[in-house]
Amino acid sequence: MANEAFARVKIDQLLKDAEWALTDSRSVRFEYPLDDGGKADYVLFDRQGRALAVLEAKSTSVNLSAGEAQGQRYADQLGVSFVFLSNGEEIWFRDKSHDAHFRRVETVFSQDDLSRRKAASEIRRSPLDIPIDARIAGRLYQNTCIDVVCRQIVAGRRKLLVEMATGTGKTRTAAALFKRLFEANWTTRALFVVDRNTLAIQTEDAFAEHLPHLPCYRVPRVGRRFQDEKRVTIVTLQTLVNEYENYSSGYFDLIVIDECHRSIYGKWRRALDHFDGIKIGLTATPCVMRDTPDADEEDRAVIRDTMRFFEVDRPTYSYTMGEAIADGHLVPYEIYRAMTARTAATEGFSVSRSEIDWDAMDEATRAEMERLFADHDPLVVDPTALERKFTIPERNRAMVREFREVLEHGYVGPNGVRRAPDWGKTIVFAVTKRHAETLARLFDDVFADKKPTPTTRYADFVVSGLGPDDTVDGAAKIKRFKKEHFPQILVSVNMLDTGFDCPEVRNLIMARFTHSSILYQQMRGRGTRQAQGKDRFTMWDFTGVTLRHNDDETPHEGGVVVVRAAKPPPPAPRRLLTLDVHDEIDPSTREWVTVDETGHAFMDVDEAQAEALGVAFETWLDGRDFNTEQLRLLHLLKEQIKANAADVTQFESWRFDAPPLSMNGGFERARAVFGGEAELERVLASLNQAVFSVDSPGAAPEGPTTRPNKPIN
Repeated sequence: MANEAFARVKIDQLLKDAEWALTDSRSVRFEYPLDDGGKADYVLFDRQGRALAVLEAKSTSVNLSAGEAQGQRYADQLGVSFVFLSNGEEIWFRDKSHDAHFRRVETVFSQDDLSRRKAASEIRRSPLDIPIDARIAGRLYQNTCIDVVCRQIVAGRRKLLVEMATGTGKTRTAAALFKRLFEANWTTRALFVVDRNTLAIQTEDAFAEHLPHLPCYRVPRVGRRFQDEKRVTIVTLQTLVNEYENYSSGYFDLIVIDECHRSIYGKWRRALDHFDGIKIGLTATPCVMRDTPDADEEDRAVIRDTMRFFEVDRPTYSYTMGEAIADGHLVPYEIYRAMTARTAATEGFSVSRSEIDWDAMDEATRAEMERLFADHDPLVVDPTALERKFTIPERNRAMVREFREVLEHGYVGPNGVRRAPDWGKTIVFAVTKRHAETLARLFDDVFADKKPTPTTRYADFVVSGLGPDDTVDGAAKIKRFKKEHFPQILVSVNMLDTGFDCPEVRNLIMARFTHSSILYQQMRGRGTRQAQGKDRFTMWDFTGVTLRHNDDETPHEGGVVVVRAAKPPPPAPRRLLTLDVHDEIDPSTREWVTVDETGHAFMDVDEAQAEALGVAFETWLDGRDFNTEQLRLLHLLKEQIKANAADVTQFESWRFDAPPLSMNGGFERARAVFGGEAELERVLASLNQAVFSVDSPGAAPEGPTTRPNKPIN
């Protein structure tokens, strides 16, 4: 009994966390008498005094499954559908009207969330009886996808995975699905998750067009509370991971995760798992990979983790790029392959010591090059090292000259047939900011005769990142590229390779090599959308990336139209420099450009730092075994760190005795929650190392009474 009494103290706190009023004698009633003479541990009521749910308390020494029958019996007597079981550490939930079993949830649902769900369940209809709005999603495969997903939801599936090729209308399909589920009252509040603000703006515009009568909005930045009165919330992963703990697990009924292969593991998973809503993943990349020896290990991990998160062995519904091209919904493509002698080597290219201009190097670069050549001369350089560790200026110039020459004159193959690409909007995929800026300037110079004025930019560049490499006005540049005649060429680092929608793109220049099949197919998908007068697009392979991914002549997916012989090296000696030795770009990670409510780009350094610290904190927290009291305190630490992002460089234990943490019991409470000062200092040291990359929390050893009064505000 003492054990259960202790559990009830913790359960009371869980109810308070979900904003239940424990002392108004109306919302939460304890030891509630029932008709059979029994008493329910907790009964939760709405604001009109009507019973909503039963919460059965168990001691921590008893498995929660022991309370299932008892909780359900109490719910039957009260005529309610919602049942919670808890021991103060875990919470299980079941909706008797729809669920066969209990499932674990992160929080008790709030009073508003339970009231909303109860009201919807009383007027719920089968979504299959609601016609799909053909004005939003009128294609056969889109209708089939919506029907398959709805049948699975009605059958009780809570996680679904949809694979649809880039350009086939994933957002439109999601909008039509939303409309159907809302009209059937299976959904009352939905979340649409993206991984960049530019995609959030794009989604908000699409939903405003397709769902004008369904209130939708975009959360512009961290610190903005979700709008309870709206039906669809659009948010970036970065914002969600910083805000999710402020809401009960029942806040959203439906969660759609765009580009989910980058969103459902590691630091993001905790935020997505927090909400109990049905989860639907959208992806354009293949979700099943053959187990070939040369398959990219990162791709393997992404696909494995995606399947594991959605608990499937293959997509719930799939519509591939080959099917879309065959059906006439996407345009096919041609590949123009032209590589320098260096990059034509499939196993890498060699660089000898004598080819390097040692006098042009700074001291750090020279030291690094000496280290590399100490064991090998010549070095064999992997193509992925280009523009990261090595740059060949003549190679960049050759690519730009080749592009202009073939656009102007076409290419006559060995069979005498002339092929020519289309002039038009062009995306160039670069490696780093320096690479992107270099290529943009080279393209602008080579096409100077096509500009109406010298100050017009024929080519520009955008870079996604956090820090000095950011393109602050990236959103404005992207908008000009889509809506205006100039720039004609946009060079991108991480900004346009996924999710970007510009049907007018006629050329994709692959100046970046990647081993990742997922990333490659995302990049290729930027050109597949239909536009007036467009019957194809051209991929320009200057890196051998199409060879790496066996992209050759296959049915319905376009193919190689020319294979250009490797060009001989220029007569002048090439300069190779070691650049950004430690700058390795993770293709599964995408960053963001901060925008305000009107879509204008800006970069608020403090907000960006707060967001980054919040993400780092969640990464550290993921997978660690803390109890509910410890997690509650740690989330307060996270909010303090974010609120003081501009000043705080580590979290020392004396900060517990400064407001507002001092109002939560200060250092003494923190020490008690973590079982002693030594364990608290160990946790803080681990936190600081992960979040701030410092070795120790720098706490004063004398105890809380001698800790300096150093508020971080």
